[in-house]
Amino acid sequence: MTNQTNPTRVVTGEVRFSFVNLLKPRAAQPGAEEKYSTVILLPKSDTATKARIDAAIEAAKELGKSKWNGVIPPMVAIPIHDGDGVKPSDGMPFGEECKGHWVFSASTKVDQPPKIVDAQMNPIMDPTEVYSGMYGRIAVNFGAYTFSGKKGVGCYISTNVMKTRDGEPLGASAPDASSDFGGGQPAPHQPQQGYGQQQNYQQPYPQQPNYQQVPQSSAPGHIQPQQPQQQQYDPITDQPLNGGVYGI
Repeated sequence: MTNQTNPTRVVTGEVRFSFVNLLKPRAAQPGAEEKYSTVILLPKSDTATKARIDAAIEAAKELGKSKWNGVIPPMVAIPIHDGDGVKPSDGMPFGEECKGHWVFSASTKVDQPPKIVDAQMNPIMDPTEVYSGMYGRIAVNFGAYTFSGKKGVGCYISTNVMKTRDGEPLGASAPDASSDFGGGQPAPHQPQQGYGQQQNYQQPYPQQPNYQQVPQSSAPGHIQPQQPQQQQYDPITDQPLNGGVYGI
């Protein structure tokens, strides 16, 4: 719905969330301002929400005249994109999860954290319940900006986010062990007991392979395992994101 007293504010129908940073603010790149943010995938079948967003963007343009010397520029950058098309950043197609959707991102400053509730309006306390791939609704506000000579309309989280249901998580994850090892591998060969050797009736468990390691610590020979991760990029701007699947 659109707020009658604020024509630039829209509460969406059900959307899917990607690149979720709703519980902890993150910077898009080193040195940038930290913000709460998410990418929003709006189904094209929800024509009512799309119409409200289009109207809110036009209202933001009208209000933006005060920032744009009293006129609306002929070319104004808008925040919503066709998920069946190509990314404005590099002309490459959007990811598969964007197909059949309108794609836009929204953010808010560190001092304005979003309030996240479930479908029964209860605050969500478990951070693992907030993740990329979940479905929900979100209140957003559209506003005009001028930045580095570019004039456009941005999208900002307007306080409230509701999770309506779970979905398949989106984002980087470690491959399943069976995809690497199939049905497993033969047990390690045990050397035959030799004369004079002390027999060991309790063999230690074989050490799990570690395919990614960090540099050695100050203790000689000590190596700490590190969980495999993959750098994520905003599907709209192609800027690197520090967030993972979960909103923390």
